[in-house]
Amino acid sequence: MVVKPEIKKKRFIAVAGNMGAGKTELVGFLCKWYGLKPFFEPNDGNPYLEDFYRDMKSFAFKSQIYFLTHKFRLHRELENEPGTVVQDRTIYEDAEIFARNLHLQRLIDKRDFATYWELYRTMSTALRPPDLMIQLRCPVRTLVKRIEKRGRAMEKNVPIDYLRKLNKLY
Repeated sequence: MVVKPEIKKKRFIAVAGNMGAGKTELVGFLCKWYGLKPFFEPNDGNPYLEDFYRDMKSFAFKSQIYFLTHKFRLHRELENEPGTVVQDRTIYEDAEIFARNLHLQRLIDKRDFATYWELYRTMSTALRPPDLMIQLRCPVRTLVKRIEKRGRAMEKNVPIDYLRKLNKLY
């Protein structure tokens, strides 16, 4: 007989990692096993994401602003949940990994990044940080296989160098 440990206090658990690292699978498992409430990344609702993968330079800033805004709203929602919650990718990763990477690759210019960063820093001061952050790491070759396997049309041409640079920042 397997006994599931109880989580008695309200906690905020975040699952971090590159695209294809297994965040969504882990969040689903934790929520099913412990009866927690999941908060998933709003990929499907991002009206810029498909354009971003097609033309990163033109849509990097717009896509990151969308993610920042929606992750802020999502974070505020999860703070109001009575029980323990698990989030698949946080606002912190969006800013400190993804947006920073796009800036370092010169896909978001200095002025736009400064504006983005100021907005992120302002928003993040209003948020309760996670009680626990679980980071998943995978070799880029594994990430590519998993991204291909899940079959999202917009992700099929994600540059391997982009994934490598994200992995370095993680």
